Amino acid sequence: MAEQHQGFVWQYADPDMAAGSATVIRTLLDHGYEAYWVGGCVRDEYMGRKVSDMDITTSALPEMTSNLFPHVVPTGIKHGTVTIIENGQAFEVTTYRVESGYEDHRRPKEVVFVSNIEEDLKRRDFTMNAMALGMDGAWVDPFGGRRDIDLRMIRCVGDAEVRFREDALRMIRCIRFASVFGFSIAKGTWKGILTVRSTLSWIAMERIRSELDKMMSGPDPLRGLELLKRSGLYALMKVPFPYKQHNSKIIAAISIVQSSCLDLRWVLLFIGCGISSVQLDHLLRDWTFSNKRRESIVGLIKLQERWDHDSTGEPDSDRQLWINLVLEHGPEIANQWLSMQEALQTAEQQMIESTEQEKSITKSVHVQHARTWLDEMQVKSLKDLKVTGNELLQALNRKGGPWLGEVLRHLLVRTAAGVLLNNKDHLIEEARQVMNDEKE
Repeated sequence: MAEQHQGFVWQYADPDMAAGSATVIRTLLDHGYEAYWVGGCVRDEYMGRKVSDMDITTSALPEMTSNLFPHVVPTGIKHGTVTIIENGQAFEVTTYRVESGYEDHRRPKEVVFVSNIEEDLKRRDFTMNAMALGMDGAWVDPFGGRRDIDLRMIRCVGDAEVRFREDALRMIRCIRFASVFGFSIAKGTWKGILTVRSTLSWIAMERIRSELDKMMSGPDPLRGLELLKRSGLYALMKVPFPYKQHNSKIIAAISIVQSSCLDLRWVLLFIGCGISSVQLDHLLRDWTFSNKRRESIVGLIKLQERWDHDSTGEPDSDRQLWINLVLEHGPEIANQWLSMQEALQTAEQQMIESTEQEKSITKSVHVQHARTWLDEMQVKSLKDLKVTGNELLQALNRKGGPWLGEVLRHLLVRTAAGVLLNNKDHLIEEARQVMNDEKE
């Protein structure tokens, strides 16, 4: 636990993390250097939010810091940052510095180490992130970060245009913070975004996508999306986002989906913007989504497209369509799609109640029926069948070929539909009958 006699006890940080960071600061202080907790951890503690990591700033040069600790990783020593491993935790320790020469609106060309913490805080993005906290509980808050948090306001440190030109990603971060924290954006800060927004095209999509993921998984993604639209930033990314035309009814369902289901929220946004699965596959690649996430998101869109195109509203035909879709995309995608339908129906119901309109968002699907159909499926993939391809070859005394895949697919579909029992003998007999019918 952090030592209480040192003055400050963390309320919203993991005790082991707080203790480890306190050891790092205390070591630096004992050797005659200044050291403070800084940035997001200080902000979150003041706001009563969970502290996820703890950064430290110090007057010690990186080489001096490295000499004081046995476990050091030189993560960014050129820019004054080393990572200290203490108490099983990793802490970034950065020397007070000032930066200049942001030629690509991202990285400083020159870094100069300084001895004054206020000079270091002056280079940071927003007042709420330009605060430091000492071991004795003393605050270093030269730009009114606590005041702006109390006002629920995001304000740049100094000149907003300068801050955004230094690192254009800060404009997206500003909107992300406003969305996640429910804060307003100061007039001068918003004006700065509108003035220099074209510089966003310099920023790699991976960095932007990371910020948007945090926004989309936050408590109010719709507010963030609206700010992106109002600012025009959505169209100025290196790979622009097609957000001009959108179905507000579908997008409204985003906030109904649990924040832990991030990719489902993305799917609703893409459907609401009318982006096809083919377009989306290219977009997600360019936006640096992982292959796993891309395949999952595109799979959900494909399932939606098939349902919208082939659903008749008749229970028997829709049940068979649903079984085919489950077999094609897998039960995990199917379950996610059903959760999405529930969110859409909830959003639609809320709009009907508020506007007294009765227009359907998408082709309706009785979610409870579909869940029942899914639960009733004896098999959901080929590996669930009680017969293998090799066993069919032996039983039918035939050589392999395209016919084998076709027969296995036939067995899978009919077993999933409940027409066949998932029994080895029954399945072999059905396969034999299929082959005999083909001969005739």
